[in-house]
Amino acid sequence: MAELVTYEHDGRIATIVMDDGKVNVFSVAMLRGLHAAFDRAEGDGAVVVLVGREGYFSAGFDLKVLAGGRDEIVEILTLGATLAERILSFPTPVIVACTGHAYPAGAFLLLAADLRLGAAGPFRIGLNEVRIGMTVPWFAIEIARQRLLPAYFDRTVVSGAMFDPDEAVTAGFLDRVVAPGALRATAGEAASDFADLDLRAHAVTKRRARAGALTALRTAIESELSG
Repeated sequence: MAELVTYEHDGRIATIVMDDGKVNVFSVAMLRGLHAAFDRAEGDGAVVVLVGREGYFSAGFDLKVLAGGRDEIVEILTLGATLAERILSFPTPVIVACTGHAYPAGAFLLLAADLRLGAAGPFRIGLNEVRIGMTVPWFAIEIARQRLLPAYFDRTVVSGAMFDPDEAVTAGFLDRVVAPGALRATAGEAASDFADLDLRAHAVTKRRARAGALTALRTAIESELSG
């Protein structure tokens, strides 16, 4: 079976690609692979470009695992929540190239990244938990609260509204929509621009700017996983 997560380091930029050959479900193996890739990027001191597969950035958590036993549920939620927290506080810039649909928990990563570029197309982006009989996790609420416009925050979390890429920009899930064929190149150009930052200053400023959001997120993660 092909690797679920691949890592490529070229100079100052690391590209992390998620591809399960289907819809990019966040299984335990996929999430572990993503954490390992971010470990490498942090060690390399590289700007990160996180990419999905064509048509699907991620279909979210593996629902079969969420329907399982408590230990499995805690493991997958811990891996997903801490990955979003890690991206929100990552010492170098993180760019997401959203290649298509982004359902929870894929949308969590959009909300955590520094720059979110979305492919134009008939895609849906958002948090649809209440439409499929699930309660939105506390940590998802906190990460949405710090990035979405207030009116869209309520529609997203309480009503499970999903958005096309253009409206996802208005809501706060994405920063810009580009043609699918130009997505990787645009992300690469943005990464090169970010690499010219003073990365030490970037890391310190990010921690200061997001201190309140990170404190709320970490408290929510502890509450969710200890409940």
